[in-house]
Amino acid sequence: QVQLMESGGGSVQAGGSLRLSCQVSGDIITGYCMGWFRQAPGKEREGVVTVQFGRAPSYADSVRGRFAISLDNTINTLDLQMNSLKPEDTARYYCAATSTSASNCFARRADQFTYWGQGILVTVSS
Repeated sequence: QVQLMESGGGSVQAGGSLRLSCQVSGDIITGYCMGWFRQAPGKEREGVVTVQFGRAPSYADSVRGRFAISLDNTINTLDLQMNSLKPEDTARYYCAATSTSASNCFARRADQFTYWGQGILVTVSS
């Protein structure tokens, strides 16, 4: 059974950094499309970054150059390092996974993802 559990959220001032971690249960991290999504109040869920093991990640334009995803298949974690945070990065962040094609993974579409964590709140103050 696949389970995803996020940790590491919190509050930070603009310009600061946070690191989110997702503990993945189930032997999927090397074979599935993994990703981080976020949803701000009143907005649709947005694909922040998605990746398949061994392939280059697909980042949203809004975070490229500031955020970095990493997979560790030895301890089954998916981390998101967030630097130079902005108030508009404030949202609930979700770890997600799905079995899909490389092209669908690259598209960062939330409706393509099957498994979701409960989410964790990130608040960036100005």
